Amino acid sequence: MKEYSQSKLNRVKRGQNRATYDVEKINTILDAGFLCYVGYIYEGKPISIPMAYSRRNDKVYIHGSTANRMLLSILESEETSITVMHLDGLVLARSGLHHSVNYRSATLFGSLKKIEKDSEKTEILKWIVNQMVPNHWDSLRPMYQKELDRTLVVEFTIESASAKIRDVGVIDEPEDYELPFWAGIVPIKQVAEYPISDDQLIDGVEIPKHVLDYYKTNK
Repeated sequence: MKEYSQSKLNRVKRGQNRATYDVEKINTILDAGFLCYVGYIYEGKPISIPMAYSRRNDKVYIHGSTANRMLLSILESEETSITVMHLDGLVLARSGLHHSVNYRSATLFGSLKKIEKDSEKTEILKWIVNQMVPNHWDSLRPMYQKELDRTLVVEFTIESASAKIRDVGVIDEPEDYELPFWAGIVPIKQVAEYPISDDQLIDGVEIPKHVLDYYKTNK
């Protein structure tokens, strides 16, 4: 079992019993989604922005406009942190103080570099699109060169990371279990609804099979 080494930066202090540094478990959390939150400092102010991403081995890739201030800021600083979180349930206790949520979250720390080659940028953008909906890239028109020229792709190398996972039920005060108040879990999941075709599709264009497959898998 490979783990990220612990340091002051990535060590979980609150809820240490829910922490893991296991590389495989952290990668599983990353691969279960396609939206991350990227932290950066802009003119002395802390900001966090949601971004689409894809992971390959110990690399996470994000992209945006060549004028994107967040991407330019993290490239200038040469480091950032990225967080991915999945909400799995509302934990409703007998006391408001003990309400919680079940979740899987991973926080990553590392260094960055700008991807320069058009061929590499194109391949990474393919990964990002396919992390959103598998096999979708091959159903799209090729990118124009001007689009590629205006797109900034950044490679983030995971150097340190930690995850926290809560997947248990209600934890109340011992004396509260005798009280006549309901407690329990409301499971939460993200679902796909039936695809809605664009109203300007040309005649004969049908919903692709891979999109319908995604809907069936996630409905």
